[in-house]
Amino acid sequence: MTTVAEQLHLAREAQKLSVNDVAEVTKIRTDHIRALEEGNFNVFSAPVYIRGFVRTYATLLKLDVTRIMANLDGELGKTEKFREPPPLSDQKRGVLDFLTLQLSKVNWRVASVVLVAAGIVLAISMFVWISRHRHTADPLANLPTGIYQPTTSGEMAPLPTVAPKH
Repeated sequence: MTTVAEQLHLAREAQKLSVNDVAEVTKIRTDHIRALEEGNFNVFSAPVYIRGFVRTYATLLKLDVTRIMANLDGELGKTEKFREPPPLSDQKRGVLDFLTLQLSKVNWRVASVVLVAAGIVLAISMFVWISRHRHTADPLANLPTGIYQPTTSGEMAPLPTVAPKH
């Protein structure tokens, strides 16, 4: 079974690309490309760089990226320096963790503009709805009891009596 480094090197040579050609397209430094093709992962400070560079390089060479990445994870797992650390806790992630992660991904400049625009649209909609429904209601329809309403036409309401002043 060939290593990831050998697969990258053979694929690059099969496509007749130089290390400089790959570096120009991928923006990966030439010494990093050579280190990847030699399997010299000690050049890199963290496995995240190795994984990112290999993914970019394999994509450029039109290799099976998922297979290459799986092989790379196997190779990195055998090294002491790049073995993944154990998880910090055994607890499963809950809904709050998921929501916090999603909120951290939000571009708040764009989101604030969208939220303000939605608030303005909501305020205008409520104003229009209230103004339409306010004028259609009859203010005399629900008079409380005790207010004089004539039973027949022409009837007059009695005048209130005024208490004499002492």
